[in-house]
Amino acid sequence: MTDRPEVTFGKITDEGLAKLRATFGRSYYPQVQNAVASQDAIRQFAWGIGDDNPLWHDLEYVSRSRYGHVIAPPFFPYAVAAPQGMEGLPGVHAFHCGVSWEWFRTIHVNDELTCVDIPTNLVEKQGKMGGRQLLQLGKTIYRNQRGDIVAINKRETMRIERQAAREKGKYSHVSKCRYTEEELKAIDDAYEAEEVRGKTPRFWEDVNVGDELTPVVKGPLAQTDMVEFMVGIGGGQGAHRIRWKYMKKHPMWGVRDPETGALEPMADVHHESSTSDAIGVPVAYDLGIQRFSWAGHLITNWMGDDGFLKKLNARCKLFNVFGDTQFLKGTVIKKYQEGDEYLVDIEIRTGNQRGENTMPGHATVSLPSKYMWV
Repeated sequence: MTDRPEVTFGKITDEGLAKLRATFGRSYYPQVQNAVASQDAIRQFAWGIGDDNPLWHDLEYVSRSRYGHVIAPPFFPYAVAAPQGMEGLPGVHAFHCGVSWEWFRTIHVNDELTCVDIPTNLVEKQGKMGGRQLLQLGKTIYRNQRGDIVAINKRETMRIERQAAREKGKYSHVSKCRYTEEELKAIDDAYEAEEVRGKTPRFWEDVNVGDELTPVVKGPLAQTDMVEFMVGIGGGQGAHRIRWKYMKKHPMWGVRDPETGALEPMADVHHESSTSDAIGVPVAYDLGIQRFSWAGHLITNWMGDDGFLKKLNARCKLFNVFGDTQFLKGTVIKKYQEGDEYLVDIEIRTGNQRGENTMPGHATVSLPSKYMWV
């Protein structure tokens, strides 16, 4: 491990909490990365999460689909703007750890999208990583050019004092995994077995409680995966002078590179292990919005072109560090009707190579019915 960078250590103070609470219920408009769901933006987001479903990018395929054109994956709103509850409390780290999504409309190619974010609450938590901790809550509403609500995301972000987390060292045992040839072959086999339902309808009547979804594998996580995801969501704080201006405005968000002495963004915890180590996680790790999007990939593979993902909630319980592999699996736990909709509930499990469930969740999918099929 190289020398740790110099990290700003902020504190959770009553004054800081009072400032945050004063923002509850106030709407603000986040920086938009992709204002239009263009063909290129949709493809780049899908590929950034490793999802090659032809519905997102194959023009010949979609010309024969029910839509007749490209549509976006459900989690594409992250490429529009991705508020993660990091406002306030300078120098206090933020781990985006939980989401509850609800979708109302499909995002079609060339839709124009806007969003508004509303901070809603703070919840004091037991300091498992060390020091005082808070769960910061908020809600983001996405609309299309007609003013229709496309999706609503309720988010949770854990705020932790960096110095306390480093001193406690809860994750000091974490290291990069070394795989055997047999383990690498198992990953290859899982990629090979991935199945996109596509244009073959998955009818509600053919689904049974206890059915298992074909797993989706992600990993071993590496630097390229992080770069591709950042490209897919439209980037971060910008480069060179744009980044410099951001860092001047938010100096407590930065880290001092031990070799160059330059101020770099704290987002380097997702790229540089020396930076993540400085806050108590010895190996660089993924983004919450990235892992949540993988859950969407699992569900859309299974439901096919005629299904609609209505709801998905998930929580990142453990870190997914460089070298880790996540196997996303699902089980049908309920099927039922509400009005004219035929619904299925799915339990989501995200197991790593150590057998830990790093991101449990649940999804609700609307499927076509043979009785309603035209």
